[in-house]
Amino acid sequence: MHPHSLLDNRLIPQPAFYAALGTSRSGGDKLKQNDPNFPKPIKFGKSRQAAVYYVVAEVEAYLAAKIAERDARYKKSAESHPCSPPQQPL
Repeated sequence: MHPHSLLDNRLIPQPAFYAALGTSRSGGDKLKQNDPNFPKPIKFGKSRQAAVYYVVAEVEAYLAAKIAERDARYKKSAESHPCSPPQQPL
């Protein structure tokens, strides 16, 4: 059994997912090839034109992990440069 609840199993179409990432289809395909943690797609049908979807909960978990990874890098960078001025809010 997959650990997601029924509501977490909502799907997002690939074009909407890539748009949310701010990337093109080819950019998304490169991410998919180079990042082993990239969410796995679900395809309904065997043809090349069959629609591709992603599980929303897996997309959210992937993005949360990327944000945590970024935050850890910045924290580590700030600790190694303690004289840096504090960051101003945007």
